[in-house]
Formats: sequence, structure tokens, C-alpha cells
Amino acid sequence: MLSGGFRVAALTVLVMSLLDALFGYAPAQVVHVAARLGIADHLARGPRSSSELAAATGTHEPSLRRLLRGLACLSGVSEDSPGVFSLTDDGAVLRSDAPDSIRRMVMLSVSDEVWRSWGELEYSVRTGKSAWEKVTGATSFAYFATHDEQRLTFNFAMSQHTRTVAPVFLAGYDFSRFATLVDLGGGNGTLISCLLRAVPGMKGVLFDTADGLESSSEVLAAAGVSDRCEVMVGDFFDSVPPGADAYVIKSVIHDWDDADTVRILSNCRRAMGPSGVLLVIEPVLPDVCSAEDTGAVMSDLNMLVLTEGRERTEAEFASLYEAAGLTLVELVGPLAGYRLIVGMVSSAEENMPRPSADGPVSVSIACSGCGISPTTRPFGEHTPAMSPMDPFGLPPEYRNTTRPAASSSSTVDRSAT
Repeated sequence: MLSGGFRVAALTVLVMSLLDALFGYAPAQVVHVAARLGIADHLARGPRSSSELAAATGTHEPSLRRLLRGLACLSGVSEDSPGVFSLTDDGAVLRSDAPDSIRRMVMLSVSDEVWRSWGELEYSVRTGKSAWEKVTGATSFAYFATHDEQRLTFNFAMSQHTRTVAPVFLAGYDFSRFATLVDLGGGNGTLISCLLRAVPGMKGVLFDTADGLESSSEVLAAAGVSDRCEVMVGDFFDSVPPGADAYVIKSVIHDWDDADTVRILSNCRRAMGPSGVLLVIEPVLPDVCSAEDTGAVMSDLNMLVLTEGRERTEAEFASLYEAAGLTLVELVGPLAGYRLIVGMVSSAEENMPRPSADGPVSVSIACSGCGISPTTRPFGEHTPAMSPMDPFGLPPEYRNTTRPAASSSSTVDRSAT
């Protein structure tokens, strides 16, 4: 039992920890505004004064200097002499051109729509409904279909994030065992490009709606994998390309309720042969959470607020797999905050009919350099070690209000790839 003095000290630490969390809005907005103003890009060539930066960004110099001091406290910049700032190694991830850039992710995660939606967390807790729809008047799918700037920010953010975490997946799982792999809801192809570059003998299929596949030809061409990647237009709520060795679906399942999830997984099952493998890439919640599970738990709350999706435990995934005729055979990871939830065909379901090969429509593209980053690191030493979560918990694409994912007419990149 703690003595009086130790108890007071322990309570003080607890109170300070809670206050740090309470005032988390301040550093979040400091980094967000710095990202929007492009501070890291302006400092890329060397130190500059706050006056020079104010002129370059069209801001009020005394106020900008106060912002820069806040960013210095977060290790994003350093104040080398009074009013003169330079970019730190940590702050370099806010550069637009950095291989491991998080600039778009920051702009998305602390955007006005997200900020106001989180302000309505109590509404979501009381009703179980998405605060995003209350704030914007539309589902996230419908909203992004009609707001080009926000949609493009989302697409860039998802691609940037995937380029950062893909090397971790490759280091943690042997994809070379597969001759053919399908990326379901793969959007512009960032993930499958990284996988194909790392496994020269593998062939891939990028599967999404026509609008979701926007810019995929450029991404695949930049990665140098055009000759090994077929692009197919389709809707994973209707059917999935049959006969591949493996099916990857990243940051998609957590966007849907159980009924829609079973529908997606069942279509995967119908497309898989007896030895096919399903790789769902999502965070996995623990049965009992602790501070080390902050990333997955906050991602789960993020989807409560912004979508109608959720994160799940291993047992919940196993139940969904079973309902779709699959068996959860392995959990790989954690890998950069994610788990590879490996499923195979349940023996009792091996005679399930499979779709014909002429279901989805094939689109020819050319495919080459994804510039993936070999490391993942947080912004600033004060950043909590949380799993990187897709800001919306959303995968890939924002679809319309009446139809899940794949049938949207929006041009949002469905891949949270």
C-alpha cells in the first residue's frame, strides 16, 4: 500500500497525464497549421527568419513566430537564434516531397470536418450514430464525392501512409509464397505496387470501381510493375476476381458493420480455391485494453465518430470469418499498428460454387517506382507511440449514401492502401 507521500506523487503523475491528454488539441493544431502553411517546404533549403516565413506564407509575423515556437517545442523545427528557425529531422516528414511524408495525413486528420465531428463524440456515444453525418449533413462517402479538395487530400494521405507502412508488412510476412495476388479495394495501386516490386516473380490484380482506380496507371507505371499487374473494374459487394493464390484487403473491413463485412468476406470465399489465402490488414483490438493499445482503441473511436465502422477483436474476426465459410488460421504482427488476419477456406465449404472468370471487366493499363520508405517514425519525440490509423478509419474510398464502397460514383481513392 502506498504511503501518503508516494500516493500524492502517484496522483500527481496521473493528473498530469490526464491534463496532457486534455490539452492535446493544442499540439494537434500547431502541427496541422504548420502543415497547411507548408512551413517544412519553406525551410527545406535552410534556416529562415519568421519575417521571411510570414512573407512567404501570407501570415501575421508576430503570430507566426508564436506558432513556430510551439512547433519547436514539438521538435518540428529548432529556433537557432531569436526569430530564426530551421527544419529538424523529425519535422522533415511534414515536407510535401519527403518519401515518408505525413503532411497530407496531418491535413486530413485535423481537418475542419474531422475536428467538428470529434466535438460531437458525446452524440455518437449516446446514439451509436456517426457524428460526421450530424456535422456535415451527409455520410462521409457522399460528402467526399462532392468536395474535390477534401477528396484529393484523402487520396494523397492514404497513399503516403501506405508507402510508409508497406515495408513493415513485407518484413513481417512472406508474400513470395504467392504466384498471384489480388488487392481488393486497392484504389490507385500503392499497396500492390509495393508488393510486386518486392516480389519480382508475383503477378497481381488491382480490383476496384472505375472511379476508385483513378490514377492507378500512373502509380503502377511509376513502380515499374505494369507488365505484372492487371487492373479490373468491379464491386466487391457483388463479386471478386476468382482463382488467385492470395487476396489482400487493407483498411476496408473496419469500415463496415458485421452484415456487410460477411458479405465481402463471403465473396472472397467464393472466389478462392481450396488453398487460397485471405489477408485482411487491420488493427485488432485486445480483449482487455491497456495504455499500449491506444492506437487501435482510438482508431475504433475514430470510426464511431466518422463512419459507421469499427475495429474488432480476434474473436470477432474469427466469428465473421466462420460466417463467411473461412477459418482464421493466423494473426501476424503487430506490424506498424496493424495485424495480418490470415484466413483460409473452411474444409466444410470447399464445394462452394465459385464465380465465373468473366465477371469483372478488365481494363488495360501500363504499369513502374513507388519510392517506398524503409522506415516508420513518429513526428517529434513527444508523439505518443500509437498505431498509425487511417484518419477516417475509412479504407479506400468514400462512397455514396445508399451503397457501400464499390458502387460509388466518387473519385476517392478506395485504397487506404
